Amino acid sequence: MTRKCEAEIWVEIFAALADPTRLRLLNLIAGQEVCVCHLVEILRQAQPKISRHLAYLRRAGLVAARREGKWMHYHLCLPSEPAAAAILAEVLKRLGGSEPMQSDRALLQGQGCARPDLAMLGGAR
Repeated sequence: MTRKCEAEIWVEIFAALADPTRLRLLNLIAGQEVCVCHLVEILRQAQPKISRHLAYLRRAGLVAARREGKWMHYHLCLPSEPAAAAILAEVLKRLGGSEPMQSDRALLQGQGCARPDLAMLGGAR
């Protein structure tokens, strides 16, 4: 496998951030781990579409997943590149202030399905 050059990494990150569904997904999983079943329910989109967007975010290195039974649980991954991590943090901060994104997060919290992401809290994964 060939190693990506810095420009390719930036293109991948910005492309991942350039889609409304992916932004909604990042907003929902920021700071917590969430099962794909809840993401499908909140976004009211087909599971294959949500899974495709999550795979895109995984390839960009912005999310990671773990399997529990038949379900995948997703959590945010901060890029190792400090500038990329700062950009992601700023995007998440701006998203968090918008009413539609707050509404999505309220739906998620109302389900009681998300759990704090241990990586974001400094715990072991």
